[in-house]
Amino acid sequence: MTSRLYRHLGKWLGVAGYMVQYGCIAHCTLEFVGDFVVCKGPSMEPTIFSEDIILTEHITPRFNRINRGDVIIARSPSNPRHHICKRVVALGGDKVKNGFHTHIVPKGHVWLEGDNNHNSTDSRSFGSVPAGLIRGRAVCRVWPLSELGALAPTPSWHVPR
Repeated sequence: MTSRLYRHLGKWLGVAGYMVQYGCIAHCTLEFVGDFVVCKGPSMEPTIFSEDIILTEHITPRFNRINRGDVIIARSPSNPRHHICKRVVALGGDKVKNGFHTHIVPKGHVWLEGDNNHNSTDSRSFGSVPAGLIRGRAVCRVWPLSELGALAPTPSWHVPR
């Protein structure tokens, strides 16, 4: 009776061990390689619509390889519990004209703007964003399936500054 109990217990512990291993692999992949993000709000329209699911990668921000025109996911500077999806318009050292004011983006910071200029809370509201708040770079849209495909680095209608 006890040998049978030990055999079943051993099988269950083996299954639990595999579950922990696969859970660790999944966690590391989602934390350090990439993940899926559901974008909410109209700030990136017409490039990304609310409820679109985007595949992001986390390697580019870790090696400071973010470029102008990249769509990124970052922790919101005004509310650290939320993430924002915006386009990188300027990098450290660049000058950005915002109305009548000209801002110089500090080194180690980026200037973020939504593609929907009339309905976006972005760097025009909260200023330049530390590059350390960037979580990932958007690679492609995976949902809805009718819009499956890579995201263009800069939309054709966007005028670079």
